Amino acid sequence: MGAALDRSVAERKNAIAGEAPRLMRYACALLRDRREAEDLVHDCIVRALANLASWREDDSPRKWLFTILHNVHVDRMRARARRPVTAPLEDGFEGVGVPAHGADVTFGEIDRALAALPLEQRQCVLLIGLEGMGYAEAAGMLDVPVGTVMSRLSRGRERLRVLLEHGVARPATVLRRIK
Repeated sequence: MGAALDRSVAERKNAIAGEAPRLMRYACALLRDRREAEDLVHDCIVRALANLASWREDDSPRKWLFTILHNVHVDRMRARARRPVTAPLEDGFEGVGVPAHGADVTFGEIDRALAALPLEQRQCVLLIGLEGMGYAEAAGMLDVPVGTVMSRLSRGRERLRVLLEHGVARPATVLRRIK
């Protein structure tokens, strides 16, 4: 019995290690900062290893780990929201030009367009478009209904199309006319 339990733990640890590259790819695309992404993935794996007993047999390692990653990310965002924002005065702002008509879209332009998306839309675009998850899997990981994922994905794709068509200078502020 003890050897079987040790083998199960070893198999789970191997499954976690096997998902690390996918976790890192998603975290890098989500955060756009390799150091922050590495920290996020590290914290996710530490939490996963500490909670191996909570991994249900019917859960795929991918879904379980991406759910943990999402929860760690949300916890960090909440903690960051409670802290005041500070930045050195020396930091400059980079201007981004608009591509010429008919120009090919570069990786940098896609990266800036993804960064301009609201977080909820960016998560759906990355999970479904980059990671290849299904709607139900992404919905379970984000803890929202499937229809919400579909809606966020649709709005995210449309916003990406518009941003890439017209160039990405800065995330636009949308003003609504109220009568």
